[in-house]
Amino acid sequence: MTPALIVETARAWIGTPYLHQASVKAAGADCLGLIRGVWREVISAEPESIPAYSQDWSEPSGCEDLLVAAQRWLIEKNRADEAPGDVLLFRMRSGAVAKHLGIAGLVGSSASFIHAYTSHGVVETPLSDPWRRKIAARFEFPLGA
Repeated sequence: MTPALIVETARAWIGTPYLHQASVKAAGADCLGLIRGVWREVISAEPESIPAYSQDWSEPSGCEDLLVAAQRWLIEKNRADEAPGDVLLFRMRSGAVAKHLGIAGLVGSSASFIHAYTSHGVVETPLSDPWRRKIAARFEFPLGA
């Protein structure tokens, strides 16, 4: 498995409609569902069962459930160390829990990321400065898995 394969696999999900808690290419996915689907395609079965979650994730409790789960199964890296295929974790508001995920497509001056976004489905979006400021953590898939 290579970073290029991760990006190619994620791009194959583009056009999948947004569906909360779903992870089925062409049928429906949310941002976590996209990551789960790419994991299944490039690594193997998902490493743990995903409990039901609300669209506000852990905001009421303030627990960093998504960040902790990412740290369990992905390899955390420096946020400035960009590479295609990285998993990006975002805080949608300052001080809020991290609750949005995407996969880096391109890096550098034309940086982009693939993610499932409410009412848009799976899309590739420019990684503009407003999005960059929301990055809470950067991970890579365990390539040797």
